[in-house]
Amino acid sequence: MGGRAGLLASGLVWTIAAALAASAVPMVQRWRKGKSSPKDMIRGLATVPQRYMVDVHHAVERRKGAAPMHALVAGGTLAGSVVLAAGVIPALRESRLYWGGVGVFFATAIGGTYLVWKRRNPKKPSWLSGGKFLWLPNALLAWNLGGTLVALVHVAMPGKTGVALVPLAMMAAGGAGLVVQVARGPMRHAFSGVTWLAAHSRPERFGGGRSTDLRPLDLTAPTLGALVPSDFAWNILASFDACIECGRCEQHCPAFAAGQRLNPKALIQGLALSARGEDASAYTGSPAPHAPPTAGKGSMTSPIIGADAVIHPDTLWACTTCRSCVEQCPMMIEHVDAIVDLRRGQTLMLGEVRPGAADALRRLRDTGESGGRPLSARADGLAGENIPVLTEENQTDVLLWLGDGAYELRYARTLRALVKLLRLADVKFAILGEAELDCGDLARRLGDEATFQGLATEVIGTLNNRRFQRIVTADPHALNVLKNEYPALGGRWEVVHHTTFLDELVSAGRLKLDARDLPSVAYHDPCYLGRYNGEFDAPRRLLAAACKTTVEMERHGKQSMCCGGGGGNPVSDVDAELRIPDIRMGQAAEVGAAIVAVGCPGCTAMLEGVPEPRPEVKDIAELVLEAVVPA
Repeated sequence: MGGRAGLLASGLVWTIAAALAASAVPMVQRWRKGKSSPKDMIRGLATVPQRYMVDVHHAVERRKGAAPMHALVAGGTLAGSVVLAAGVIPALRESRLYWGGVGVFFATAIGGTYLVWKRRNPKKPSWLSGGKFLWLPNALLAWNLGGTLVALVHVAMPGKTGVALVPLAMMAAGGAGLVVQVARGPMRHAFSGVTWLAAHSRPERFGGGRSTDLRPLDLTAPTLGALVPSDFAWNILASFDACIECGRCEQHCPAFAAGQRLNPKALIQGLALSARGEDASAYTGSPAPHAPPTAGKGSMTSPIIGADAVIHPDTLWACTTCRSCVEQCPMMIEHVDAIVDLRRGQTLMLGEVRPGAADALRRLRDTGESGGRPLSARADGLAGENIPVLTEENQTDVLLWLGDGAYELRYARTLRALVKLLRLADVKFAILGEAELDCGDLARRLGDEATFQGLATEVIGTLNNRRFQRIVTADPHALNVLKNEYPALGGRWEVVHHTTFLDELVSAGRLKLDARDLPSVAYHDPCYLGRYNGEFDAPRRLLAAACKTTVEMERHGKQSMCCGGGGGNPVSDVDAELRIPDIRMGQAAEVGAAIVAVGCPGCTAMLEGVPEPRPEVKDIAELVLEAVVPA
């Protein structure tokens, strides 16, 4: 029954598989030109099925209809092809049951192929790319319909398998199209995605884990950061090719929403085009808003950033490093790591930083404070509180790290509320006074690793000469640096956010709250507390205890939107159509919030900068203090 046509069909699958494997060779050769990054690929490949079925799937299913589409088209095509490949075994080709199974798998894939076509028809959504994506459904349909018909002939007309030559020709045409899609088109992610998942730069992220710290840079290396594609590690180059251009990063990027000159999807594609030796015109998705066109053609040794390169400098400096793109990416690409590596190259190798950022960095180097203000003035807003200063001679339970915003009177109100709460709970605490330098967060996000490491070394030396049990701070950016990035440089302490600490005090009964009947309160998750450090619950528990009516904005928790104040954005002279905080306060107003609760001095400053009428902005410490019941 399963004569020559069946054998030809199985052989065709093997031929296409061989062609696909051969098409991957140039990609691998290109990645090998990147920096070394030793990986245990055997162990990594063994983890890919779980990483794909759990972590990737969780991200894919966030977009309605995406998960069924991928399950049908990828599952059906792969299953049908693998089973058909097994038809080289004569006994299988003689079985109608075998051919029935082949037909069912390919027919399932046809349903998925329709969903692939429907995704871009009758009108392509702006976040999806065009180009070769537009004829991908044709190649899939030819392959899967041909496979279905071949199976049907063997089931219904076993004696006339010559009829199967027509669908075989259809399969051959579809298979050739799929090879082109993998070798030169968007389906290259089928191979590069597996490679990236197996050799991920942050394997701790899989299985619900978190890894957000920027890695230290060897300042003695001949090249600092990334200027050309070969400056990236080989697995990072694979991650650029793994981008499937789904546009989720674009949809969730606050800079893109505000019309700043950044589209994270276009940026990753720009990096991939640079490495592949193509120019920016090969990209067929939405560009970075209003970014000037670039004219350069990439190569592994050509500059990536520049008007004559593939990515314009304005794009690089528009990022707030909020990690929303990273959180949304189904391939778990590390956009922020790539951006900071590029910034390191521009800042440390070329000195190409924005004027405002250059001034802030110079002040940091000269005075240890980004505004150039006296360190002794950091605690002026707390002058009336008589807070003890921790010296080398004494000790305390809690070291209160004030942070860069303490010079601002508005943030001083938050700190005064926190200080009152600590005293009500009978907490022994102190500050560093003029010994507190800037933690270096701004310098590190702007790519000035040298200034960051210089500040960090001084701060670590100071803290290692003080005696305390834990550090509490109301600044999530300081929290992130002290807790996650100093350990690699020798500084290890227990560091908690003030909402975490207050939540502990309330849970222990050291602070008693009576929920106040306020207008609706919505909590705005700071990026560096939520996405960076996973603290979503403690602020909400405090709010629930302090306020009777709370509401959630549509974007909250891991999906929350940035205030626009991170990543050095405020000092980087960024052009925009809108202000990010204006968009965020509009989202608060949409859910009827009269008060927006915050837990970050940067968020407070950005959101209070929105013109009225707008919701009132209050730090959670202020709301807790108003609700506390005197002992």
